[in-house]
Amino acid sequence: MISVTRLNGSKMWLNALLVETVEESPDTYVTLVTGKRMIVLEKADEVIAMIKAYGQELGIHAATIKVQQTEEDS
Repeated sequence: MISVTRLNGSKMWLNALLVETVEESPDTYVTLVTGKRMIVLEKADEVIAMIKAYGQELGIHAATIKVQQTEEDS
């Protein structure tokens, strides 16, 4: 989970694995794979950095690389 701030200043914890898109125009919109869309105070770059850090904590990137290497060896 990543912590983001709603427009009213309250904190919200978001499942980073469900994030489909992050847009900035000029507000930052986060769209989930469920279709739910929310506006947060953080800039898009910040949200993306938090999502990447969360993925690294879980080891998602390393797992993806291992799968790619296995497929290439076949």
